[in-house]
Amino acid sequence: MTAELSSSPLSLPVASLSVGAERPMVASRGRDRVLVRQVVVRRLLALDETGTLQTVHVRIAAQSAGVNVRTVWRWLAVAKESGRLEPVARRGAFMLTDVLRARLGELGGNVKALHRWMAEHAEQVLPAVGRDRLPSLSTLHHAVNRERRAGRVLDLARPGYARVDPAAYDRALAELALPGTVDEAGQAAVDPAPKRDEDSAEKASPSPFTAGVRLYVPGAHVVSTLQLGEVAESLAHTIAARGTVCVYGDPGHGKTVALYQALRLLPRRVPVHFAQVAVKPALPQLRAALLTAFGLPATALTNRTDAADRALLQEFQAPGVLVIDDVQRIAAPELDYLRLLVDAPTTQTSLVLCGAGAERTLTRAPALASRVLTWQQVSRLDTSQIPTVLRLFHPLWDPATDADLLHADATWARGNFRTWAKITSHAYAALARHPETAVDRALLSRACSRLGPTP
Repeated sequence: MTAELSSSPLSLPVASLSVGAERPMVASRGRDRVLVRQVVVRRLLALDETGTLQTVHVRIAAQSAGVNVRTVWRWLAVAKESGRLEPVARRGAFMLTDVLRARLGELGGNVKALHRWMAEHAEQVLPAVGRDRLPSLSTLHHAVNRERRAGRVLDLARPGYARVDPAAYDRALAELALPGTVDEAGQAAVDPAPKRDEDSAEKASPSPFTAGVRLYVPGAHVVSTLQLGEVAESLAHTIAARGTVCVYGDPGHGKTVALYQALRLLPRRVPVHFAQVAVKPALPQLRAALLTAFGLPATALTNRTDAADRALLQEFQAPGVLVIDDVQRIAAPELDYLRLLVDAPTTQTSLVLCGAGAERTLTRAPALASRVLTWQQVSRLDTSQIPTVLRLFHPLWDPATDADLLHADATWARGNFRTWAKITSHAYAALARHPETAVDRALLSRACSRLGPTP
């Protein structure tokens, strides 16, 4: 138990730990829980047999399985004593689905609110429980209590305790080799920390508006298209009116690029705050993201609801811009919290909501949608724009004919700027390998063939 951590990952087969969000309630969910327990226990038993098992391994396994650390220790003890890897199932008892469990996390663990939501969405819940009747409130309480006694952890925002050394944690991840925690080389799948350049304040700035955009190829330039000009015009009008703007459109049409370039055109005296939200954030997580965007102490204020709300309302009193990209990640209750902030009488900050399908997301929060001043759609590139925009984007396309470019757009890119950036990258690589190659339809076909079946 106290031996040094090994540097090589285990070679045992690993089954997937992902649990489907739309599966039936009892049978399929039970199989998934058994699979999770079997994978975790087998991994820990293998480490215990080699004498390298440590507490950090159990903590990582508990996080991956979504249960308490004590539950994993109990699983391990049962496996050592009886050799049993799967739990003893209780027949006939009502059990929560992944959909209900996720909804319970969004509601902050409020079982009564979950029961009310199940009654309002009976057409979604009834097929999972047999289409006969919904469980009573007491039955739902019993189901939730069984989950908690079994060690199931709700996906709520909690402060982290007993932090371990990052190097030891990465080694433990590599040894467990659980799905989604390591890359193909067996290294911990974490993003490297950005390097700070002491000689350039612009490079050291964490602001996403000066960090550039992903262009995939050297020598490429951001093009001021008609769509970018429309976004800039809408953004300037909305900010002047202290309103809310929603920038929406299909993926790859350049919404984020147009938004960032438009924000750079604003006067420097207008402060811009960028809130980075997680996928389906709970209200404490959203509040923490907003506090971080305004430079407030998120750790100290996240769990102090009244103090955090007062601090945010005070920040909203100053003229400025709050940008939330990928707003489609946020659920309706959290969107209503944004509505409360921007709807305060003292609010002077403009709200910018951006994302693919953002207009559909806001329909689930009609109170906020009714307060959106400007709806700006970023459409795909028109056919007439393709030759001019591509030649401005990269000089690689200067010798190409309009017919070849339009043929590639009609066949593959379909006006999607991100797809054209990928095509440019593959064509650039092909020309680097064979400089004598002509920029013609054959080169475009080879570059497009690397995009996959659905570019």
